[in-house]
Amino acid sequence: MEEQFPEYGLIGQMIAQPGQRAALAAVLTEGTSRMPGNFAYIVGEDSENLDALWIVELWADKAAHAASLQLPEVQAAIAKGRPLIAGFGSRAEFKPVAKAGA
Repeated sequence: MEEQFPEYGLIGQMIAQPGQRAALAAVLTEGTSRMPGNFAYIVGEDSENLDALWIVELWADKAAHAASLQLPEVQAAIAKGRPLIAGFGSRAEFKPVAKAGA
């Protein structure tokens, strides 16, 4: 059986309302454990901006990412998180081309 490899990646910065970064990170990870086509969904705290998070996602393809946004769990997390979001920073879509390590 051939190993699958992600064909679509996304990285973006999300800015929480002041003092709400931990709460937003918790909401962003609710209901994300079972998203078809998802290889990785990582939420990390920005080292310099105390209100900023980085979200890194790896997907089978762009369609799998789009489909995930329609999942009831993801829709609920979006609705719950919206009031905690102050804005967005940089965002980039990419095609994974190499795998190193684990």
